[in-house]
Amino acid sequence: MNAIASSMARGACPALDAPMLTGDGYLSRVALIEAISPAQVIALFSLSVKHGNGMLDISARGNLQIRGLTLGSAAKLEADVRALDLPLREGLAVEWSPLAGLEDGIDPRPLGLAIMDHARALRGRLAPKLSVVLETNGLLRLDDLLADIRLVATGETGWNVFLGGTLKTGRAIGFVRDENAADCVAALLDHFASLGLRARGRQIEPATLPQDVLRHLEPVKTHVSQPQQNVFGLFAVGQAYNALRVALPFGQINARALAEFARQAEDFSIESIRPAPDHSLVAFGDEKACANLHGVAEQVGLIVQADDPLRQIDACPGSPSCNSARLETHALGRFAASETPGLFDESLRLHLSGCAKGCVHPTPSPLALVGSENGSHLVFCGKTTDTPIKQLAPGHAKAALRALARLIETSRRDGETNHDCLVRLGPGGIVAALGEGP
Repeated sequence: MNAIASSMARGACPALDAPMLTGDGYLSRVALIEAISPAQVIALFSLSVKHGNGMLDISARGNLQIRGLTLGSAAKLEADVRALDLPLREGLAVEWSPLAGLEDGIDPRPLGLAIMDHARALRGRLAPKLSVVLETNGLLRLDDLLADIRLVATGETGWNVFLGGTLKTGRAIGFVRDENAADCVAALLDHFASLGLRARGRQIEPATLPQDVLRHLEPVKTHVSQPQQNVFGLFAVGQAYNALRVALPFGQINARALAEFARQAEDFSIESIRPAPDHSLVAFGDEKACANLHGVAEQVGLIVQADDPLRQIDACPGSPSCNSARLETHALGRFAASETPGLFDESLRLHLSGCAKGCVHPTPSPLALVGSENGSHLVFCGKTTDTPIKQLAPGHAKAALRALARLIETSRRDGETNHDCLVRLGPGGIVAALGEGP
């Protein structure tokens, strides 16, 4: 291992050579820049069983995470993963669509590789969680991913540049032409490095940017972005490829189940598989192979329908998998999906966190149930660490979810989303619907 193991602190970020201590042991992250063959997938998943506890995550950003490691087994895992000769992304997190190079339009990979190459010289001088997102407005969008630096293709031989936040909340600082984009981002990274390890995009004042950055920028170009599509299930990519996108419930599954998925994919002559954003997997092959694999995905416990309520629930491993957890998040999530499906209309995500760390979803959620020593508490439109609107006694979380579903069913106005309905009712209306009990 080339780096010291990370702690559970928010500022830390796990890597293959820097495992992070979590509630169920150490966690190592395997980030890929390209899809890999089913055989490589099988080998990688087998290492999770060999060295960890056999549980795998795919993060919201599309990174594979191997859980339940010790420091010793993490070092062995690193050696074995490197022996597989995978297309690993190391150092700065530069992210683009898993469909890059297959879709029509701009291919962001050369720019991404150039940015990563420059960042190698800055290793140890940038914030551990610093990230760059390259958005090409394709079938699978990254609009909701947080980014310190975001480049959005405009269709005018260049990119609008944003600092901090999501696409919606980031601050536009200008437009850069294709030929200057790598130098512009390199200058931005140099500026971040000069400000120290705590410097993040949301903290940078555009007026203070150095001339090395500003000389590459022109006024922001007007760009009408197409609605975010985020394809799911079976779909065509460009003229030559078909694909299947499925998801892991709560972003986690047993490695043996995914290994079976990959074995069947190999039998069907699927060409390659790649972890993808929003806890998903994308498999590439001909139309028949992808259709056959669709049935296998459902059999091994993967989410195969775009409107499955499980896709709208963020949940950490929870109790008993994590020693820090005080809430059985997965059992509660499955209850919510099956017993209160009316909560989920794609406007209202539910975050279930075993403790206040909020590991799986550190940004604000419309609704969050957080485990505590004395039961759980409900947070409305906030982070797990924000002041809750209601403390719930042990065993009352299911009743609270039922009450919320009834509240929406009886109170939502025509044309309102579930989220809009709860915002209109406010914390007071929500608490009143939950009753006077603890």
